[in-house]
Amino acid sequence: MLSKIWEQFLTIVSQEAGSRVVETWLKAVSFYQWDSQHKIVYLLAPNTFVKEWLKSNYTTLFEVHLKRLLHVDVIKIVFIDAPQAGSVVLPSSFENNSSAIIPAHRLPEAPRTGLVKKKAGKSGRYHINKNYRFETFVKGPNNQMAYAAAQAITQKLGKLYNPLFIYGGSGLGKTHLLHAIANEILDHYEKIEILYQPAERFVNEFINAIRFDKVHAFQAKYKAIDVFLVDDIQSISNKEQTQEAFFHIFNAMYDAHKQIVFTSDSYPADIDGLAERLQSRLAWGLVADIQLPTIETKIAIIKRKADLNNQEIPDEVAAFIASRVNSNIRELEGALIRIIAFATLTKQPVCLELAKKVLLRPQSTTQAVVDFERIVSLIENHYSYGLSDLRSRNRSKQLSLARQVAMYCMKKFTTKSLHEIAFYLNRQDHSTVIHAFRQVEQRLKDDMLLNEKLSKIEQDLQSR
Repeated sequence: MLSKIWEQFLTIVSQEAGSRVVETWLKAVSFYQWDSQHKIVYLLAPNTFVKEWLKSNYTTLFEVHLKRLLHVDVIKIVFIDAPQAGSVVLPSSFENNSSAIIPAHRLPEAPRTGLVKKKAGKSGRYHINKNYRFETFVKGPNNQMAYAAAQAITQKLGKLYNPLFIYGGSGLGKTHLLHAIANEILDHYEKIEILYQPAERFVNEFINAIRFDKVHAFQAKYKAIDVFLVDDIQSISNKEQTQEAFFHIFNAMYDAHKQIVFTSDSYPADIDGLAERLQSRLAWGLVADIQLPTIETKIAIIKRKADLNNQEIPDEVAAFIASRVNSNIRELEGALIRIIAFATLTKQPVCLELAKKVLLRPQSTTQAVVDFERIVSLIENHYSYGLSDLRSRNRSKQLSLARQVAMYCMKKFTTKSLHEIAFYLNRQDHSTVIHAFRQVEQRLKDDMLLNEKLSKIEQDLQSR
């Protein structure tokens, strides 16, 4: 039973974050014990460094998904490392319960939960990451406007840029800025109520309010908020009732001059499945984008992350990591943590040779590196549609097929996450990629022409 739950958990998080993130961050983690009586999950890390990293960055991930899969309302996550495992005294309920020990290999990142901060200095539910501050955010040409706007609104809540809408690809720092806004407000204001809320959680909360006849309580909660920070607003797409409820909450907060901040992977007008009046309101204030970081910014980010973890990274190593990672900041962090963890486990100094050993995968002389650009080039050769066509909103039959084949190849032949594929092709979210992959798989069962074309594309991908 527990092994099946664990497999479901791994499937969920793998689809969300991609195999590269899985391998980079959490493949050495083990599900050590499940105490069903006290609702405690014990997770085993290989050393103290990895344990502390997990505790700081992934506690919410385990809580959100394991709580749902284990069918409990409350769950506690306890991290232990291998050296201390023998000295940890487990509850008596573990006696003769060896079936509860489930080995694990990988766990990636998941959506964060909400919080309400009622008053500075008072106890409450805190899920704001205290490490995500303006001073720990690395500024560069790719994010200067978003950073400046986020910092400015904390000085004049509800009066300067309201709402503030920040958009950009996954892992570029949008959530960091939301947490930084919250931390800055909590440091300088009292009696300010803040709600940090992933939009997906808002949807689930609204559904439960209807289901259990608690709509009035739901509305009262949002009326009491002074600052509303909404992550991934595109998640309410194609949910008409939820959009209606959100529309009225937005209007009430805006009229009361309460600060609202949104993040999304797309510009407001490009979010499919969103009512036009909502698209309009999202763009009422300031819209700022975050782009991929420059090489200089990436090096600065790597150095900053290393400093925060009390690790010294040579300049040549930072430059090497920056040159190898072209997607987002999470990938940079992943590469850095792999190098540091390997150095710690093998008791070697961090150097360029070690970094190359960790990050460079052995490749045969006949195998080429597969990336998005190479796949798009082959799609153009076989279907006569380029990148601008694939990113467009044109849904003609032939172009839609070419776009689905591109997504299929990107998922099958690269290690990028579904979110990265969706962002690269300017699609709404990762569910579009999942749908495309399934559509192509279904067509392959009886479409010989498509089979031949994909076989040729795969051959081209494997050759130089």
